[in-house]
Amino acid sequence: MKKTNVILIGMRGSGKSTTGKLLAEKMGKRFFDADEEIEKRSGASIAEIVSKGGWNAFRKLESEVCEELGKKHNAVIATGGGAVLKDENMEHLKKNGICIFLFADISLLVERIKKDTNNRPSLTKKNNTDELWDIWSERKNLYGKAADVVIDSHEPPEKIVDEILEEWSAREEY
Repeated sequence: MKKTNVILIGMRGSGKSTTGKLLAEKMGKRFFDADEEIEKRSGASIAEIVSKGGWNAFRKLESEVCEELGKKHNAVIATGGGAVLKDENMEHLKKNGICIFLFADISLLVERIKKDTNNRPSLTKKNNTDELWDIWSERKNLYGKAADVVIDSHEPPEKIVDEILEEWSAREEY
């Protein structure tokens, strides 16, 4: 069966949403941001979900949304950075898609997060740099395991989109 989705994974600040919107437009696909879908479903912001129910409540909603998004066709899906924490999330998403890991080093992520206005809650209560290093240590192997393709996201989003399109067209099953 031909896979029709592009799944973007990576750390917070790696450019999943920005790249995903541009990619969807260029490919003529629908764009879904998993975090936005979680907020729509719950009627609350991520910060509110975590404040009321903790990270476990958020991860449960995230799994439900990943399962639903995995059933979509002709979509570009930007996951939350922690979607890789549960194998089932990636299994659902990859049934119908190629998984692209957008890699960026911690110093770039810190710079991008400073400009982020989404007010996402801290996972560890540490400063951004220390928190990102902790998260990277926990998730780097999971990103590698889930990824079909790794793309360096230090480039401008338009160049990243071009690289993804090259990968997409080079794969016979897509």
